[in-house]
This record gives sequence, C-alpha cells and structure tokens, in this order.
Amino acid sequence: MISDVGVAAAPGSSSAGLGVGAVGAAVEAVAGVAAMQEEVGIRREGPEPDPDEPPKKRVKIPEGESGKLEERLYSVLCCTVCLDLPKASVYQCTNGHLMCAGCFIHLLADSRLKEEQATCPNCRCEISKNLCCRNLAVEKAVSELPTECTFCLKQFPRSSLERHQKEECQDRVTQCKYKRIGCPWQGPFHELPAHESECSHPTKTGTELMGILGEMDQSHRRDMQLYNSIFSLLCYEKIGFTEVQFRPYRTDDFITRLYYETPRFTVLNQTWVLKARVNDSERNPNLSCKRTLSFQLILKSKVNSALECSFLLLKGPYDDVRIKPVIHHHSFSNDTNETDYVPLPISDSVECNKLLAAKNINLRLFIFQVQK
Repeated sequence: MISDVGVAAAPGSSSAGLGVGAVGAAVEAVAGVAAMQEEVGIRREGPEPDPDEPPKKRVKIPEGESGKLEERLYSVLCCTVCLDLPKASVYQCTNGHLMCAGCFIHLLADSRLKEEQATCPNCRCEISKNLCCRNLAVEKAVSELPTECTFCLKQFPRSSLERHQKEECQDRVTQCKYKRIGCPWQGPFHELPAHESECSHPTKTGTELMGILGEMDQSHRRDMQLYNSIFSLLCYEKIGFTEVQFRPYRTDDFITRLYYETPRFTVLNQTWVLKARVNDSERNPNLSCKRTLSFQLILKSKVNSALECSFLLLKGPYDDVRIKPVIHHHSFSNDTNETDYVPLPISDSVECNKLLAAKNINLRLFIFQVQK
C-alpha cells in the first residue's frame, strides 16, 4: 500500500523558496510517478486508510521509474532561457520562473543595449536585479541531481562532481611532472606513474634542456614586463587615481547607440572625462554574441604645454569583473586632448555582459605624469 504524498510549505519559508511555476511542476511530476507505479502493477489494495493511522513507509520505486522521475525534475528545474540545468546561482522572476545566472545577466545586458525593460521570457513580467531574487531551494535541489563524469562516465551528484574530476577520478587528464623541462605527455591519471617511471626528460643533458628553458624564459619575461612597468610608474613624482563611474547614454542618431560617459573629475589638478562604447559602436551589438568595451580618456582643461601621461583602468573595489591591467601612453595638449579608443582588457563576453547588466560601471583610473 502506498500512502498519499502531500506537499507542504516548511515553516518560515518565503518567496525566495521554490517559485510558483517550479512547485506546480514538481507536484505534477510526483503525481506522474504515482500513475507510473500503477502502470507497472503497483495498486492500492484493501480498505481506505484510517486518517488517524500513522503514515506507512513509502514503497521503493523501481530503478527505471526513478530515472523517469529524474528526467521530469530536469525539465522542472531547468533554466527557462537555455533549457539547461543551472551550474551556479538560480534567479526567479516575481512569478517563479527560473533563470540561470548567465542567462539572467545576458537578458539584462540585452535590454540595456536595446533600451528596453528586461522581461521574463515566460510571463513577460519585468525583471531586474532588484525585482528578482535567488532561489536557494532550487540551487540545492540541482546540486543533488546526478550527472555524468566526462572522464570515467560514472554518475555523481553535481555538488561533488567538480572535486571528483579534479582530485579523485582515475581517468582525469593529467600531465607529466616533468612538463617544466619539456615533456609533452598528457593522459589518464592511472597511467601517470608508469609514464613518469619511463619518461626520458629527466635524463636529458643540460645542452638539450637549454632550448626548452629558453622558451620558458621568454614567456616569463613577457609576463614580468608588465609588472616591472607598473613598478616603474609607481616611482613617478606625480601620481593620481580616482574612482570613476560610467553612466549609460544614447546618441542622437536616427538609430540610437548606447555609449557610456563619466562625470567630470579632477586628477593631477586637471579636469578629465572618460567615454566608453560597445563593440566600437556597432550598429546592432545586441545581435552579436561577442561583446567588447573600448574607452578613451579626454582632457577638458586647457594646458600651457604638452602633458605626457601614462594611464590604466582597473576594476573598482566592489566589483567582481576581471580586468587585466594594460598601460597606455598619450601626450595631451590643447590640440590632442583625446586619446584613441582602446579596448577595455576584460577576459571575455561574459565579463562584458556583467558590466552592461549593471546600472553603472564602476572602475578605478590611475594617471601617471611623465616628468621631462
């Protein structure tokens, strides 16, 4: 005999729990399991249960039916945009429809580019960072669903898959410990001890290793050049920095284009402005998967002589966007008071969407005046 399945709200639960749509679909999935149990011959027998009788243990569902339940949960808990299970944060609109973090940020970025209010793809209600909230219950439920390891093809809960693939899987791809002296071997972890015991690179002569080490030195030198340049700039007498806030605006063209501009600010006793544009003012950047930002520095003050400066932009103190520092140089004068547009060195389009989805873009600007 199978007891009835009820769905009750936990005490203290709030709207941050399962969304309305997700709960309704979950109830349907449970009801579907009962129907499937009847199909395989599991029937209710005997008289109706006494309401005062203590609940009986649930009958174990056959393995095949359990798999069907997992498939139903996949469809219930998936993102309404990409139809895939979320890998990190899960957001919900005011009506409970679920969106993974990547799609949620992408929708907000698209709305900024098109100068429209972002809406939920399902119910068309307004969405924003203030209106939407994370759904912790769905995040925990998704983390417990099984998924397949890409190396050994075994099933693991999503919450433990990353640790398994990085530390435990015997079939994970690894490299020889002599890679630093040129060994190119890559293979499954369980073959690593056998390879390292036979690897020929430890027995190479110094002359043979010199070529390999020379290539490594060149790569290291390129990485160090940037940091040495920054350390040299920090020795300058006149250094200024400030927090800058890019605000979105629209051009006056027939087809308006999005651009960003900061309020005027003062650094090194001069007045400056920063401007930024998306995809170098491409006509329809919202139709492009690849998105970039470029910026220019403008001197608004009048100067008596050329002002030679180095400058760079870094992420603000409260942002999580990744920006690789790049040093730019320009000689400012009354005739050449604007730099060319230079790329903002963000890692990829995902980081660009994070900036576009925000109400404003907050960065930190450093300016170093070159002494003649």
